[in-house]
Amino acid sequence: MSVDPLTLLTIVLMGLATYSTRVAGLFLVSRVPAAGRVRNALEAVPAAVLTALVAPAVLTGGIAELAAGAVAGLAALRLPLLAVVILGAATAGLLRAAGL
Repeated sequence: MSVDPLTLLTIVLMGLATYSTRVAGLFLVSRVPAAGRVRNALEAVPAAVLTALVAPAVLTGGIAELAAGAVAGLAALRLPLLAVVILGAATAGLLRAAGL
């Protein structure tokens, strides 16, 4: 098995770029006071990222994905984020197992 040097270089550079953005994020957050609006915005980031990752699957998937999105959306009105994720995943899994 041979490794193409250009491919290896690309993988290494992508890894460095990913690491750099994470370190830069930690550096910048340590410089910003976490109070008021900034704190509220930072607390909303996990839910926003999860929504951005899940929404395309819900909107382009089948009945199981749509039902899981509806269940998760309703659960989000009352439950913490972890419970919402568990309920959404369980709903999708059960409906897929049922053949929907």
